Amino acid sequence: MELAQHKLFTIDTNIKVYFCDPKSPWQKGTNENTNKLLRQYMPKKTDLSVYSQEQLDMMAEELNDRPRKTLNFLSPSQKILAVLQ
Repeated sequence: MELAQHKLFTIDTNIKVYFCDPKSPWQKGTNENTNKLLRQYMPKKTDLSVYSQEQLDMMAEELNDRPRKTLNFLSPSQKILAVLQ
């Protein structure tokens, strides 16, 4: 559901959306790496309802403030700000 309007997103932002083939983890390295980073906070198959929205927001903020090699050592939040300017 979250990508149901990907064509509209591309039109509005001029950012292309790509979809990986099923059962092809080599096509989604950043996603796999992010999943690994999330495991620092919670194990696989964790019930997210045990966390408050504040706790989930804190986890997301920490991950988005972490520099990434694929972004020339900018954090995702720094990169999105640069793209939007």
